[in-house]
Amino acid sequence: MILIRKADPQDLDTVYEFICNLENEVFDYQIFKCIFDKNLQNPDYVYYVAESNNHVIGFLSFHTQKLLHHCGVVGEIQEFYIDPNFRNQGVGKLLIQEVKAYAEANNLKSIEVTSNKLRTENVPIYEHLGFRLTHNKFTIDC
Repeated sequence: MILIRKADPQDLDTVYEFICNLENEVFDYQIFKCIFDKNLQNPDYVYYVAESNNHVIGFLSFHTQKLLHHCGVVGEIQEFYIDPNFRNQGVGKLLIQEVKAYAEANNLKSIEVTSNKLRTENVPIYEHLGFRLTHNKFTIDC
């Protein structure tokens, strides 16, 4: 059975591992921990984990913001990772259902997710989860 719950400070090490795997990069642990701890306290952020047999197998971070061009609150999935051993078993769908329930309970206008163009395999996954590819996102490194 898979349980979805809000992340807590004890999830730090697993989330750190997941995000390093997601980005194929080793992040500074202390900086990561500081951001993780602050975001757990910030009501504009919601972190969810998926558990199986008391073992965290998935993570999703969700940020909300009030946007003028939506005249309301919009949520964005910022990180989304499922342990490779548990992919294609509905874990992502359960995490998305939790985000949708949060969005409905908090009267959000929409839920957005961005995926790096290099991760072409994500497009059909997000479409299968109900997302539509409607925007381009442009970035500048600073």
